[in-house]
Amino acid sequence: MNIVIIEDEILAAEKLERYLKKWNPNVQILAHKTSIKDAVEWFSDNKTNYDVAFFDIQLTDGLSFEIFRQIKIEKPIIFTTAFDEYAIDAFKFNSISYILKPITFMEVSNAMSKLSELKTILSEPTRIENLEAVYDKQRLKERFLVKVGSHIHSIKTEEIALFYAEGRTVFLMTNAGKRYILDYKLEDLTSVLDAQLFFRTNRTYILNLNAIKDVLVYSNSRLKVITTISVEKDIIVSREKVGEFKKWLEGIR
Repeated sequence: MNIVIIEDEILAAEKLERYLKKWNPNVQILAHKTSIKDAVEWFSDNKTNYDVAFFDIQLTDGLSFEIFRQIKIEKPIIFTTAFDEYAIDAFKFNSISYILKPITFMEVSNAMSKLSELKTILSEPTRIENLEAVYDKQRLKERFLVKVGSHIHSIKTEEIALFYAEGRTVFLMTNAGKRYILDYKLEDLTSVLDAQLFFRTNRTYILNLNAIKDVLVYSNSRLKVITTISVEKDIIVSREKVGEFKKWLEGIR
């Protein structure tokens, strides 16, 4: 597989190349460009002889989005950046993944697996449900940014036990029991979380499957969930959601 890297930080580019070679030793890095100008020149001369391009968003001479305004990129794109505010703009292009720095091998591996899956699907008779499944995976968040004083922390989704609301404020709680304010509504979270791992039990809670310690039969045909971390209020599965919740626990949602 032939790959292009647009990244102005040498150490970041070298780290990415190591991860790509670890994912597949046969990967070839065709080019590594560090500026908008050099990237535009390279893509002008090499329109199709690569398979995927990794783009850092903030380059020394501006945002890499400027490259797409000057030349059409015809191959899939994977963005890597230290900032999450560009995610919506990124998916306006041929982006198949958006990786927040510091990147990990797992995130690079997942992104490349998405690329392979997409190629397989498009090489077969195209079925809309298959394409929708791929795009669903693309929009799922792998991390959430939280503010702690003057600091910004990145919390991996796999480290989150649950989300809950108090009035208009939404919190996330980690598996370690730490609580952070999150700039989301519960309604919005359901569209960016993996439905196989997270379930909204009622108006207040969204639970991670791995954080469920026990489920008890409760009054009025409801269920009470005991989690691996301590919470202030009982987590009750509302009566209208009990059937769906049981299916989710069985993995047939």
